[in-house]
Amino acid sequence: MTTTQVTLVQIDNYGPWTVTPEPRREMDLQSLQSRLFADIAEFLGHRDGYAFFTRFDNMIAVTNGVDGDAHATLQESIGNRYPVTVSLGTAVSDRPIDALEAANARLQTEGSAQDEGRTEVLAGEYLTERSPGDVQIAHFDVVNVTGKYTDRLNEFDTFIDIERAYASLMRHLRREHGALSFFVGGDNVIAVCPDMPEAAFADAVDHVVADVDVELQVGVGRGESAHEAGFAAKHALEDCRHAGTAVELFGAPAASD
Repeated sequence: MTTTQVTLVQIDNYGPWTVTPEPRREMDLQSLQSRLFADIAEFLGHRDGYAFFTRFDNMIAVTNGVDGDAHATLQESIGNRYPVTVSLGTAVSDRPIDALEAANARLQTEGSAQDEGRTEVLAGEYLTERSPGDVQIAHFDVVNVTGKYTDRLNEFDTFIDIERAYASLMRHLRREHGALSFFVGGDNVIAVCPDMPEAAFADAVDHVVADVDVELQVGVGRGESAHEAGFAAKHALEDCRHAGTAVELFGAPAASD
């Protein structure tokens, strides 16, 4: 069984800050958001976690192995170096979506995201015991994206097709399995999954083909941390590319049918 620790990172009172005392330049805001995400990703990456930007003012991270003290250090570091602060909610569950729901609730009970009085909340539970199969990561990409899209279409139309595939996959895995899927650039999507059999990943690939006519392949890995599981998934994806298969598993076995 998977045991996923999820942390919600939420910029405090961000909307009002962007227009106070007057609206700020958009590229200044984009630069700040990008730097903030990069720093959070680097901090958690050094601790074998994964961070995903989602809407930038809200970020989702898989933080197995990152304890409460490390979360407090991250929060303090951001507060010292940025003109904004962040609140962190963390929870644990066998299904990633349930962990995120609980992490969200921990912040929501402290007040609105645009409440001036709700700043730097640090609330959550953290795993005290870990096992080699706690995290299951699936790494998807588009089959022959260069030949089918990049070298044939303009970049914007290619982006539309990739985003359509991502949206279809994201909805399917969320509704059917409680997985969390994130676009990570290029033609790549990383999904943080609960226990799922190989057939479920094949079904997801088939769903996207039927829904938006984009062909995917996926490597699946298990590990004690997001990094370990994700690295195994990268190796499995390489196996897909070499063998011409749609689904490959690597490392600890996925759940059986």
